[in-house]
Amino acid sequence: MRHKRHYTLEQARAELPWVAATLGAMRRARSRLSDEESRRALKAVAPGNGGGGAGKSVGDAFLELRHGASALDEREIVLRDLDRGLIDFPALREGREIYLCWIDGEADIAFWHELDDGFPGRQPL
Repeated sequence: MRHKRHYTLEQARAELPWVAATLGAMRRARSRLSDEESRRALKAVAPGNGGGGAGKSVGDAFLELRHGASALDEREIVLRDLDRGLIDFPALREGREIYLCWIDGEADIAFWHELDDGFPGRQPL
């Protein structure tokens, strides 16, 4: 077994609001990291004062992004693609380990796939 924790379909569904909120926070943080204006401001002030407000903003965004990834990891929820919001929940099906597969924006968890099949191997539940 690759995972210590396995979700039932009901448990995974119960996590969806939290997962969607976490993905949103991570995307916002990443946007602040890649915001060209913030990067220019940071580059301009960094040599003299370590970055000042711009440095704090970038640092805070990095910490928020890392916090979201850690929170998902602690729950053994696998983030495959932040842009798409592709999430896998470890589960058991017929005695073997699989992933319940969900993409942010889907109304429900309706697919699963084998551990090594990934998104192309999604099958309806």
